[in-house]
Amino acid sequence: MRSGRVRRWRDGHGKLLVHGADGPEGTPPVTVPLELATSYRARTRGLLGRDGFDGAMLLSPASSVHTFGMRIPIDVAYLDRRLRVLTVRTMRPGRLGLPRLRARHVLEAEAGAMAAWGLRAGARVEVRVDVSAESDP
Repeated sequence: MRSGRVRRWRDGHGKLLVHGADGPEGTPPVTVPLELATSYRARTRGLLGRDGFDGAMLLSPASSVHTFGMRIPIDVAYLDRRLRVLTVRTMRPGRLGLPRLRARHVLEAEAGAMAAWGLRAGARVEVRVDVSAESDP
């Protein structure tokens, strides 16, 4: 990605491709269903009020999250502007995550899911937006 280019997504759905998952070199990426939360309203709601979640939610822009009002523990991955994972944490309900330096996006998923995908610090992810589901404002 060229420097200076800004990623702009809309609320919607797509796929998350996890590169660098555990396995031999050349292993295909792990594909995960993705929900995009890019508006203020969608980012504020996040995974609040859900009893479970299949896949991942991308909050963008974001550099921190909280789990006040959540019903389940979640995995949180902080991503830089190039979609490289800076760190992965598991957060129980009722916690406040401190902002991460260099984080521009945050991925959320049910606790344990990211380890199953091989998502860890240093891994790279790719976002594929489902343009057929995107609606014009």
